[in-house]
Amino acid sequence: MHGLCDLHCHLLHGLDDGARTLAETLEMARILVACGFTNVAPSPHNRPEYAPREVAIRRLKEVEDELRSAGIALELAPNSENFFLDERFLPSLGTEEARLLGKGPYALIEAPYTAPLTPLLEIIFRMKLKGVIPLIAHPERCYEFERKGRAAEAVQAGACLQLDVGALVGRYGPKAKKVALALLEENLYSVAATDLHSPRGAAEWLGTALEELNGRVGPRAFEALMKHNPRRMLAGETLV
Repeated sequence: MHGLCDLHCHLLHGLDDGARTLAETLEMARILVACGFTNVAPSPHNRPEYAPREVAIRRLKEVEDELRSAGIALELAPNSENFFLDERFLPSLGTEEARLLGKGPYALIEAPYTAPLTPLLEIIFRMKLKGVIPLIAHPERCYEFERKGRAAEAVQAGACLQLDVGALVGRYGPKAKKVALALLEENLYSVAATDLHSPRGAAEWLGTALEELNGRVGPRAFEALMKHNPRRMLAGETLV
């Protein structure tokens, strides 16, 4: 595995619940490189309780410099995990507070974990009217997508879905694993990502999860989920 691209990763230290120190950031980066990643779009949480956009931008540049100094061959790009896929996010569209993936038009955004999201399709429609395509983070972990057919409706409405590969090896419990396998079977995911928060145990579980994904979908689909589609999103291209 080489040339993988991660669009959901809490690599930047001291911003949210991800890496705590620069040492952890560098350890996580080395693990990602060892697993075959060459590109990462770190996605610090865009929430009021975490670091603001300006701090995240500075930290991205600082980490780029540190990776270069340490000889770690990992290219970074701007990104954020926006909060939440509901009415609270819509007013930020068209402003810098809607932190887009790369230069857009995709925005990584999480749905509520434990609450229903009845206006899901309307929100997707309103985002697309603003020229923003939602990339919904880990739907397998969100209550709304436990409902059979709901993920397919979101995709048909124009959203993209992102798999947390750790779900395939049970990191988020049996329910998330069951939903993830069902959505994989239906070919509903556009990309897969690590959602890496810490270096602790990551070399073991991440390598196992990537092997599990490859074994379930085959090399061609694996490369689409982990390499080609993420790179197209970073470039602002339409997925085929």
